[in-house]
Amino acid sequence: MPNIKSSILSVKSDAKRHAKNVAEKSRVKMASRKVVDAVAAGNADEAKSLLTVACKTIDQAAANHVYHKNNAGRKKSHLAQKVNSIAQ
Repeated sequence: MPNIKSSILSVKSDAKRHAKNVAEKSRVKMASRKVVDAVAAGNADEAKSLLTVACKTIDQAAANHVYHKNNAGRKKSHLAQKVNSIAQ
């Protein structure tokens, strides 16, 4: 632990920010995994509905500056490609 008061506060705020970011990333990963599992199972309708939920979750994470907007767009694009491949 640091001795300087501002450094102590910085360590605490870094820990809070890290916990929030980890939770947000976990939400995104779970939503993405559900879409991928639905695609693997061959459920096109379920995959489409889960894709909308995953896109919303990814957008929220990008709005909270957990992901860069281009990274979020890339994640959504990859999921959409998987869903579209099964829909055809």
